[in-house]
Amino acid sequence: MSLRSLDGYSVLVTGGGSGLGAGAARYLAARGARVTICGRREQALRAVVASIGANCAGVVGDVTVAGDRQRMLETAIAHGGRLDGLVNNAGNMLRGELASLNERSVLELFHTNVVGAMMLTGLCVPALAERRGAVVFLGSIHNRRAFPCVSPYAATKGAIESLTRSLAAELGAQGIRVNCVAPGAVLTEINQRAGLMTDEQARERLDRMRVLHALGRTGTEEEIAEAIAYLLTAEWTTGAILDVDGGLGLGLTEELGTPSA
Repeated sequence: MSLRSLDGYSVLVTGGGSGLGAGAARYLAARGARVTICGRREQALRAVVASIGANCAGVVGDVTVAGDRQRMLETAIAHGGRLDGLVNNAGNMLRGELASLNERSVLELFHTNVVGAMMLTGLCVPALAERRGAVVFLGSIHNRRAFPCVSPYAATKGAIESLTRSLAAELGAQGIRVNCVAPGAVLTEINQRAGLMTDEQARERLDRMRVLHALGRTGTEEEIAEAIAYLLTAEWTTGAILDVDGGLGLGLTEELGTPSA
């Protein structure tokens, strides 16, 4: 990947208090971007901001709340002087067999993973249009490879991919590029919370998945952040779904794959 300079870029990253959002914020800020992160947990946000330094600002808020979305945009513009990029990373996961799912929980998941991101993107359009900026959504390998008991989450990520393409077609005339990164298996807090796993259990589960990857290993936050940075700066790329999954989506099994040591 070839990256243009991120010096002076102003980027808003949702769900920046942990996982892929925090990883993206660190990666972008280290390369000169002025990053604003948001999330619902003040303590987690403060910790990430402190670890990054002056290039990062934080705002507590929920993407499903209109007033919070407005504050996210205003804080990003105040911190960066403008808005060049939006990374729609905030999300949650819901696991369970189909017959056990609660309708309210499913609707809440769609509100967080899809509707909130859609509404925030719409709010940011005027600022992004001024800069011929970019939007990056976070999808999932669940749309390439089916796993049981995660149907609500997979459905939201399928919606995100459709939204990416539709908004790319709609916003291109304003110079706004819209793309999506679809990560593979990366150890993040969202997976641990959904599976009610300890740190050790989560690492063991991820280690067992190595053999399902063509490259023989799972991924890192930095590798996903690198893809996000590329899509923020790729001036002739829009409507793309970029799989960054180590080959997990190829459908290899332990017997068919050739995992590395």
